[in-house]
Amino acid sequence: MKAFRRIRKAIFPVAGLGTRFLPATKALPKEMLPVVDKPVIQYIVEEALAAGLTDIVFITGRGKEAIENHFDVSLELERILEERQELEKLQVVRDTSHMVHVAYVRQKVPQGLGHAVLCAAPFVDDDEPFAVFLGDDLIMADVPAIQPLIAWSQEVQAPVIGVQSVSQAEVSAYGVIDGVPVHAGVYRVRRLVEKPPTEAAPSRLAIIGRYVLHPDIFSYIEATPPDARGEIQLTDALQVWVQDDRPLYAIEIQGRRYDTGSKLGFLQANIELGLQHPDVGPALQAYLRTLLRRIQPE
Repeated sequence: MKAFRRIRKAIFPVAGLGTRFLPATKALPKEMLPVVDKPVIQYIVEEALAAGLTDIVFITGRGKEAIENHFDVSLELERILEERQELEKLQVVRDTSHMVHVAYVRQKVPQGLGHAVLCAAPFVDDDEPFAVFLGDDLIMADVPAIQPLIAWSQEVQAPVIGVQSVSQAEVSAYGVIDGVPVHAGVYRVRRLVEKPPTEAAPSRLAIIGRYVLHPDIFSYIEATPPDARGEIQLTDALQVWVQDDRPLYAIEIQGRRYDTGSKLGFLQANIELGLQHPDVGPALQAYLRTLLRRIQPE
């Protein structure tokens, strides 16, 4: 069995257009929309760092410069905050600028998740597994959501994908797995189906935005034909991987997941994380109680 190095790299495909949030995302990347006081993408980068990943590769596109600027040094802002003696805010800005080692790759045309992952190939060595984080999936958990995937991948020397159970009505919006239980919450994947009809779904275990992949996946993505929309799907490449009798596992991710790529999920994240925020939580809770009494009078 080929020995792989410890996982250090995290790939963030963030080149999507974010059309569901127009006009807000006409000039601002959807990943930079704030949840309380931090952009969505920062929460997910912090998850990667908490799991021990140190090198971040953003797969960006046109109009995504705000992401690069966010994780870069802002000397003018730092100078202004220092002159004003707003030292706490100054530290927040500096911490954001220095939290990660970042590389950026331009995906010139959005061609699906598979193609976005393929853009990272020059940054990944032949013996180096890597993690993939989707910028829409914000997962709040006591243990970083990606961490169990990394641990299992290192134990079995195989790629691992994250899944969560969804309702039967929701399966057609996700890639779904057919898997054989190995341990509690761990499955050997037999089949992956991208957005199946509700009645044809092999399970309710939906693939969500966390993956640990091996560099061999790049050759599978290269051989994957575009779908009807002209996009190269990572799920399709992984399905061929499984058909070649190569091991692929799925782990049920624990924690509260917010689909911040949808308007409802984004609002839920702001409300629930706002309630937990020490500065605004108590006032927000009081406001929500007043609001509920107003719209649902006894």
